[in-house]
Amino acid sequence: MGEGNQTTVAEFILLGLSQDPKIQILLFCVFLIIYLLSMFGNLLIIILIQTDSRLHTPMYFFLKNLSFADLCFSTSIVPQMLVHFLVKRKSISFAGCSLQIIVFLLAGCTECALLAVMSYDRYVAVCKPLHYSTVMTQKVCVQFAIVSWVSGAFVCSVDSAFTLCLPYQGQNVISHYFCEPPALLKLASADTYKAEMALFSMGVIILLAPLSLILVSYWHIISTVIQMQSVEGRLKVFSTCGSHLTVVVLYYGSGIFAYMRPNSKTMNEKDQVISVFYSVMTSMLNPIIYSLRNKDVKGALRNLFRR
Repeated sequence: MGEGNQTTVAEFILLGLSQDPKIQILLFCVFLIIYLLSMFGNLLIIILIQTDSRLHTPMYFFLKNLSFADLCFSTSIVPQMLVHFLVKRKSISFAGCSLQIIVFLLAGCTECALLAVMSYDRYVAVCKPLHYSTVMTQKVCVQFAIVSWVSGAFVCSVDSAFTLCLPYQGQNVISHYFCEPPALLKLASADTYKAEMALFSMGVIILLAPLSLILVSYWHIISTVIQMQSVEGRLKVFSTCGSHLTVVVLYYGSGIFAYMRPNSKTMNEKDQVISVFYSVMTSMLNPIIYSLRNKDVKGALRNLFRR
């Protein structure tokens, strides 16, 4: 960065989660474990679904896409974060920051769409079981997956364009642990109203709209489950849908808090903790939530180790 306030920023300094060296070492260990668990869990889910023919169903096809999105999501943030825990100068180039924003938004927004698609899949399975095989065909599943990634790419392109096309001159210290649009907008040396409105509008499209579809799907699912005579049938539905609903609450709850409220000029510790949930924790929790309560996945895991 050159002298004067009119010099275009070439790199950003990320303040991270803590300035205390001892706490940074502790955080490095914690986040390294979380990242390794996330990588192992999501890769294992993808391998199991790919290799076990019993998991070649719509639900697991979408779960495989979700796991891949999770891998991209966490890898765009955590490795750089881990490096910054160990070095004094926590810098990231403008190009690196831009790439991080694009991958983070693409994977994150696609995950929002996939969670909505998965809720529709559960709705058809529970409420229209006799039509499930004719409604959720392989072609339809592929189309749903393509739409999810395309919608993620659309929201990503709008958000990243409005954020990165703003002039950044003078200030280059981000009060955050990674390059995220709301945190970056606070440093822009121009009016950010249009960018904030773009982020809010895209939030409505990729957060509130899918969440509405999920709530409608689960309203019908719960209504159907209540009418079931079989206790075993109810437990099976609640087990499968409960896993999905847990992920939805964690992911959408933290995402809406971060993107669907007015953009203040400062980012406090509470904002950073909320960001940790959707940017780091959910990627690790997804495979755990979906596998621990799932007999099919456990069976596939046993078969894999028997080979």
